[in-house]
Amino acid sequence: MFEIIRAEAQTFWHLLVSPVRGETHQQRLESFYAGQARGYDSFRRRLLHGRQAMIDAIQKQPQHSGGGQVWIDLGCGTAENMDRMGDAVNQFDQIHLVDLSQSLMEVARRRVESNPVKATVHHHIADVCEFDIGPGQADLITFSYSLTMIPHWFRAIERAYKQLRPGGMIGVVDFFVSPKYASSPIPQHGWFTRTFWPTWFAMDNVYISPDHLPMLQSRFETVTLQTSLGKIPYLPLARVPYYVWVGRKI
Repeated sequence: MFEIIRAEAQTFWHLLVSPVRGETHQQRLESFYAGQARGYDSFRRRLLHGRQAMIDAIQKQPQHSGGGQVWIDLGCGTAENMDRMGDAVNQFDQIHLVDLSQSLMEVARRRVESNPVKATVHHHIADVCEFDIGPGQADLITFSYSLTMIPHWFRAIERAYKQLRPGGMIGVVDFFVSPKYASSPIPQHGWFTRTFWPTWFAMDNVYISPDHLPMLQSRFETVTLQTSLGKIPYLPLARVPYYVWVGRKI
C-alpha cells in the first residue's frame, strides 16, 4: 500500500510541477509520461473515469459474426483496456496497441507478456494521425483519454473512420466541456467550467475541447452517450466533466 501511495504522490507531483519539454509532440509526450509510468495505472484509475463504462457499452452491442476481428486501441497507454475487456478480448484475432510514448508502451508490453491472450498483439510506437492498417480493416477502434492529447485530433478521427469497416464500432471516453450554447443531449456547462478546466489541463498539454463530441456525432451514428462529473485525486471538491460515447460507422 505504501508503495502505491508513494508512486501516486510522485505522479501527482509530476503533474503539478514538472515542465513538459521537447520540440516534437512525441518528445513532449515522453517528457510528460516518463516520470509517471510507474504510478500511471493506480493514479489514473481514480482520475480517468468511465473507461469500464465505455468497454461495457461496446460489449452490449451486437458483434460482427465473421472471423478475424481486429481492435485498434489508439493512444493505448499501458494497455489497461485489454484487462477491462475481460474474456471478450478473446473475440479478437488481432489487437493493435498504438501510442507515441515509449515509457507507457514498455508497461503495455509487460502487461501483455504477463497476461497472454489468444489474439496476436501488435505494439506500435506511432502517431495515431499517421497509423493505418488499411481501409475498412478494423472492427473496433477506441480512444481512452487520448483524443485530448492529440493536437490534430480531427485527423485522428478521420483516420479512424477510414480504418473502420461499415458497421464497425468506435468508443471514446475523455474529458470535455460544452459549447457556449449546447444542444441536447450534451449538457450545458457554465462559464467557469468551460474556462477553468481547459486552462488547467492545457498546462500539461491536455486540450479539453467543446468540439470533439460534435465531430464524432457528425461522422458516426451515435449508439450511446453518457456524461458525468469525475473526482480529481487529492482535490476533494474538484469535479471535471467527462463523457462516454460509442458510435457506429454507417
